[in-house]
Formats: sequence, C-alpha cells, structure tokens
Amino acid sequence: MIQVLLFSFIPFIFWLFTSRKQENFFVWLGLTRPIIRNKVELLWLYICFVVVGCLMIIFLLPILSNSPELATSQFAAQGASAIIPAIIYSFLQTGLSEEILFRGFINKRLCSRFGFTIANLSQAILFGSLHAIMLSSINGRFEMRMIGVVLLTGGIGWVLGWISQKKAGGSIIPGWLFHASSNLLISLFAMYSLV
Repeated sequence: MIQVLLFSFIPFIFWLFTSRKQENFFVWLGLTRPIIRNKVELLWLYICFVVVGCLMIIFLLPILSNSPELATSQFAAQGASAIIPAIIYSFLQTGLSEEILFRGFINKRLCSRFGFTIANLSQAILFGSLHAIMLSSINGRFEMRMIGVVLLTGGIGWVLGWISQKKAGGSIIPGWLFHASSNLLISLFAMYSLV
C-alpha cells in the first residue's frame, strides 16, 4: 500500500494544482469503468498479452539482464504459503502502482499535450528504463544488454498504454488487470520453482 500511495502522491499533487476544478481525481487518473466496444477482442488481447508477456519475461529477461533474479524471485520455492503475498505484490505493489504512475499519470498528461504516439512512446521508454535501472542495481552495473531490457519491458508498457487509451476509453483498469495477472503468473512459476 505504501508504494501505491507513493506512486499516487505526485499525480495527486499535480491534479490538485492543475485540474481539481475541472475533473474528479479518479477520472483524471483513469481509475474509471472501462469503455470496451469489443469484449471478445479484449479477451484475446488479454490471453495473448499474459501468455506472451510471461514467456518473454521468464525466458528473455534473465538473459538480457545477465541475472536469474527477477522481482518475483522473492517467492522462489515457497509454494502455497506465498500466494497471498504474491497477490498483494502483483495487484497492488507493482500492477496498480505502476499503472497509476505510467499509464494513468504520465501517459494521460503527455497525451493531452503531445498526442497519443509521442505520449505512449515516452511513457513506455520511461517504464522500460525504470526496469533496466532496477535490474542494473541487482547486477551492480549497467551493461549494453540493458537496452534489451528497456525494449522488452518498454514494449510491454507500450501495449498497456495502447490498451488503456485505444481499447478501454482511457481507463487504466484493464491494463492494471493485464499487468497484475502477468506478475501473478510469473510469481506462481517462481513459487513452484518453475523459473
């Protein structure tokens, strides 16, 4: 919850000084009911995103980062005893907090100023860069292969921004569910030492 509050604090202060008279904070951030025109298409996107995203993270990220350590390694070989912590980690600590900051705050603010293409690319690069920085801190150094980490996680961030803006009427909720489900699935693999 601390990370969710921290990642919401900057957007809240920004909203307080720029938009509180025009729009409710939750609407401004995209924490609204999604407007989904084609539910079957979104379901297929969900399945593909979760499966392909998890496979890429499980198999490519350790190679790119030169480290077998992923954030979900904290659940390694813990079995069912780690299910509740993994759900909290997946849905609140990473999924919700990152969607609030990157797709709800950064992407939406940049979209209103520069349009979707520049905004979504910018938030995706920032999202990917954050993941590369975090993995570099585990390795103790930044290597050229971290560019692959930026591209992999940035690509995932780009898809999440596209889903929010183009498929869900500006709501970050579907992206949050996609993000959290992927993190939970990877955590489950770690719990049973499958990665």
